[in-house]
Amino acid sequence: MDRTSQAGRSGASMWPWLAWAVMLLVADQITKTLIINHYQLGDGTIITSFFNIVRAHNTGAAFSFLQDAGGWQRWLFTGIGVAATIFIVWQLRAHPGQKLFGFALSCILGGAVGNVVDRLMHGYVVDFLDFHWAFLSGIFPGGHFPAFNLADTAISVGAACLILDEFLRVRRER
Repeated sequence: MDRTSQAGRSGASMWPWLAWAVMLLVADQITKTLIINHYQLGDGTIITSFFNIVRAHNTGAAFSFLQDAGGWQRWLFTGIGVAATIFIVWQLRAHPGQKLFGFALSCILGGAVGNVVDRLMHGYVVDFLDFHWAFLSGIFPGGHFPAFNLADTAISVGAACLILDEFLRVRRER
């Protein structure tokens, strides 16, 4: 059974998914505001032997892709975020009854909007979660995974759930 016919029969609404996305957005922006208000760029606090809170700015995308591109990337990534937002809201409206699908899309939506807000307000995305392990030294300088934030986490969780949803959908159709 396809998503459209299931959503149509369920009478489900997209509003709970949008509410979840807004909650993620608010949590993301609160944590970034706390970082901006309490840390200078490059400052950090050691929390554990493998985790720090830091203040980092990313003008690029994931893993600092296009970080040093000269400024035009701000508008490119903002545009991609706006386009993704429109597409995701359209998908949530069309398939509100699909729980895992809706959860995945709303996580991606909340995260994408959180990072778009940063780009519009600051010209960069505020990152602050710094995980590091010695075994990563061959891949990342000092073993530090690139710093990220709650929006990035929501996008990653959403992407993983979207992949899981597709695997489960294909399996059900067999």
